[in-house]
Amino acid sequence: MSNNDFRVEHRYLELPDSFYTRVRPSPLRAPRMVCFNEGLADQMGFHTDNPEEWTRVGAGAELLEGMDPVAMKYTGHQFGMYNPELGDGRGLLLWETVGPDGRRWDWHLKGAGTTPYSRFGDGRAVLRSTVREYLCSEAMEGLGIPTTRALFMISAKDPVRRESIETAAALVRVAQSHIRFGHFEFAAHHEGPETVKTLMEHVIALHFPQLIELPEEERHRRWFEEVVERTARLIADWQAVGFCHGVMNSDNMSIIGDTFDYGPYAFLDDFDAGHICNHTDQGGRYAYNRQPQVGFTNCQYLANALLPVMDEDDVRRGLRCYEVAYNARFLQNMRNKLGLLAEQESDLGLIMDTFSMLHEHRVDYTLFFRALSNLRAHGNAPIRDLFVDRSVADEWLKRYEERLDNETRPDDERESAMRSVNPKYVLRNYLAQQVIQEAQNGDYEPMKALLKVLERPFDEQPENEQYAAPPPDWGKHLNISCSS
Repeated sequence: MSNNDFRVEHRYLELPDSFYTRVRPSPLRAPRMVCFNEGLADQMGFHTDNPEEWTRVGAGAELLEGMDPVAMKYTGHQFGMYNPELGDGRGLLLWETVGPDGRRWDWHLKGAGTTPYSRFGDGRAVLRSTVREYLCSEAMEGLGIPTTRALFMISAKDPVRRESIETAAALVRVAQSHIRFGHFEFAAHHEGPETVKTLMEHVIALHFPQLIELPEEERHRRWFEEVVERTARLIADWQAVGFCHGVMNSDNMSIIGDTFDYGPYAFLDDFDAGHICNHTDQGGRYAYNRQPQVGFTNCQYLANALLPVMDEDDVRRGLRCYEVAYNARFLQNMRNKLGLLAEQESDLGLIMDTFSMLHEHRVDYTLFFRALSNLRAHGNAPIRDLFVDRSVADEWLKRYEERLDNETRPDDERESAMRSVNPKYVLRNYLAQQVIQEAQNGDYEPMKALLKVLERPFDEQPENEQYAAPPPDWGKHLNISCSS
């Protein structure tokens, strides 16, 4: 390493030792650095002219001075059922660093081998899922949605059995915090009130410093309200870009409101309000249109964990913040997408009718809103062509034009603002699948090219038009499972 400007800490180890187990990573064979996020590394305060020097760290074969890897212990609700056996089953928290801007970063090595929480698993990550997580976390960053990030990934030769024999890979995932709702459920169900309070004060000190000086009762109340509001706003942002998470278990909910743990995710193609992106989700618990409610349910699980140390009325009031925050953010997001600056009571009706129309006629979600962002420049045709029955589009466009009569912004200014919130490029599953197939053949250049496109999802990028195309028939409704 060279020219570094960060400080090493490991504040997670200040928690009671029931929250972790020290584990050394199991080295991977013949590791190869395949993708290194130089822009992110720069933000974090370290610089390297040779990313290869991080390969052995990513492979679990080398620990730098200050690294003290631990598997975190937590529990949580999976598909509505409480599971006490959870924890980091294939990942290790290596250390924490603080960059030159004061931001704290957890370094988490995914695919590091078995831990006490592996539950008969092999502790490995496969190339397919590692590429998917790298791509989507960086796509979300480009969209401006809070997320964990991908620092670098390595490939390896080790065989891993999933539905078939695949090869291993590992990812260094970074985030301001890896603490989840499930940490609080573990503390409440298995450790007791003092441990819940210890964990809460730890999280406040590191991630909500603006609350530290408040009296205890107010501090805890304000903290819970902010966690609930961040969660609500995050999910409203997912809904606005048509993102489906797929596994919204409470152990996958970040305490600071990041998009966390990318498994069987999807960005909607043809709009289907009930789209289920995880083929193991038989009942559709985590379907697209259920995500807002599931976010609230997870906040209830967190609230139950906090009841031993917080006033019940404060907890109830905190939970009520969810609906207010979600509705306000969702409505604002959709007004922005439609280019509506002058707020009107009838806007919500227009928004919900738009969703109903897109659902009934299975219109491509991203293409529709991007075409709407160029309505004056390109005319009605790009929107009408998304509909089999063009009269439906004509009727909606007439209503939309009537609503625009109440706007005072110049057309070009409005549509420029719309293009800044309606992405032209999203990580459609077929694009990810094409990149994975090339990666499995040893070629990572397509992955790097796609990452470059996803860095600027709102820009026109005329040289990259092919990435904005609707999916081919084989690329719609791809089956993605948790094991990915």
